[in-house]
Amino acid sequence: MSEKIAVIGAGLIGRAWAIVFARAGFTVSIWDAVPQALQACLPQLRENVADLAGHGLISETVDTVVARITPAASLADALAGAVLVQENVKETVEVKREIFQEMDRLAAPETILTSSTSWIPTSEFSEHLPGRGRILVAHPVNPPYLVPLVELAPAPWTSAATVERARDIYTRAGQSPVLLKKEITGFLLNRIQGAVLNEALNLYENGYASSADLDLVLKDGLGLRWSFMGPFETIDLNAPEGVLDYAKRYGHTYRDVATTQLPNAWNSETLAAIAQERRSVLEAGKLGERARWRDNRLMGLVAHKKKQTG
Repeated sequence: MSEKIAVIGAGLIGRAWAIVFARAGFTVSIWDAVPQALQACLPQLRENVADLAGHGLISETVDTVVARITPAASLADALAGAVLVQENVKETVEVKREIFQEMDRLAAPETILTSSTSWIPTSEFSEHLPGRGRILVAHPVNPPYLVPLVELAPAPWTSAATVERARDIYTRAGQSPVLLKKEITGFLLNRIQGAVLNEALNLYENGYASSADLDLVLKDGLGLRWSFMGPFETIDLNAPEGVLDYAKRYGHTYRDVATTQLPNAWNSETLAAIAQERRSVLEAGKLGERARWRDNRLMGLVAHKKKQTG
């Protein structure tokens, strides 16, 4: 009998997590406090899995994968027998505290409880719970069934055994877990993404380039390398003798540039100008269509990477 995963919240991220686990052979029970949201997610799930099949990214039929995902009648039903719970509800501390208090009460003591939160540290919503040792953040990248990174961010009191069990489950589900050694707001990915956004906003706001050209810097520049290696490996390969050689050649320049990279205030005027540029190339009503285009491009890239690594 396959292990059971409970997915709490049937929105965009919840649906994606259901696909991650079902594709890997887990049984998935999905629940949402809003019955309409739960029903609406089912045809969307099938559409997403069909897209995966079209790119050769599942080895089974669409029906086989989707059949592993079952709507739950209640939160208690969803949690019953689950080895891991992936929570995806509203992104506020108050809501997280409420749902984790309820899940800690209902779930079996050995069940791991995780949150998909993008910003809130585990300690903010688990400190006073009896089962706080089995709770941690497992932050994905949207959509997790295409982008495999998941950030495991435990609280100081999360048990080492829980972290290792969670790492094993996510690895077997086809994800790439990374571990935060201590808590920090925004975790790793959002802090690095935030640094890029901060400088992109500064460069735009100060008139150095259009939003389209700044996107090109990543899309046709840094992003090509970063799709298969990270910044440390990049600099290690960009000097004849590796990272220390790179630092000797260019470190002083980066230090000088860093002194000019000030925090951006995300001014409304700047954001309105960027939005106007974006809407001139993509109408608001076509954002959903473009998002599906993005996902299919990601599927093509994932298929390519799988082929290259065998």
